Amino acid sequence: MAAAEDILTRPQINDALAGLPDWRYRLGGLVTVYKAPTPAAALELVASVGRLAEEQNHHPDLDWRYNRVFLRFSSHDAGTEVTPRDIRAATMVSAAAADAGASAEPGLHRTVEFAIDSDDPAGISEVWRLALGYRQGRSGELADPYGRGPGLWFQKTATPAANRIHLDIHRSKAESGPALEKTAATGALMNRDHAPGWVVVTDTQGNRLCLCTEEGHGPALAED
Repeated sequence: MAAAEDILTRPQINDALAGLPDWRYRLGGLVTVYKAPTPAAALELVASVGRLAEEQNHHPDLDWRYNRVFLRFSSHDAGTEVTPRDIRAATMVSAAAADAGASAEPGLHRTVEFAIDSDDPAGISEVWRLALGYRQGRSGELADPYGRGPGLWFQKTATPAANRIHLDIHRSKAESGPALEKTAATGALMNRDHAPGWVVVTDTQGNRLCLCTEEGHGPALAED
């Protein structure tokens, strides 16, 4: 089990990522996407990642989609945080991907969370946890124990918005520009008060979502 002192700080993670151009930081983990020359080559990469994971006894969340492999490393026994094990694993996977002729496309890795405005999160969280079959994180957020469904967190506010549920869509800051430009071009209202951490987007019917980066988490929509 990882100790608390094994958890890397954001400056330490940023320093490590300077030598790992294939990877991005995302909500307590390291993420990337590799595009292989063929679906068969992608499967070979999956097998290589599996062998490395067994050797290191450190396993990623992995999703194979045709010729692309989506990956996330996080140390769950450290509270879903980044530790040196994740850095070592990402380094080895990068080498395996290069050997397989795969190219990194980290901008394709998006993370979606649902957020619910509530003046009493504790009064409703158990309903959602049991209905979804999720586990509770240390900050009260709910997560799929198998990493399949979107996360859910409760935004505590004394004045919940009329539309209590909104989406947080997480991209890496390095790749967030085009998504922001395309979204703004639809005519949606773009509140950039908290950029680059997040931008609150309101569509023409009053529905809201947040386009988020690793620079911030937990936007306070009720304050906007």
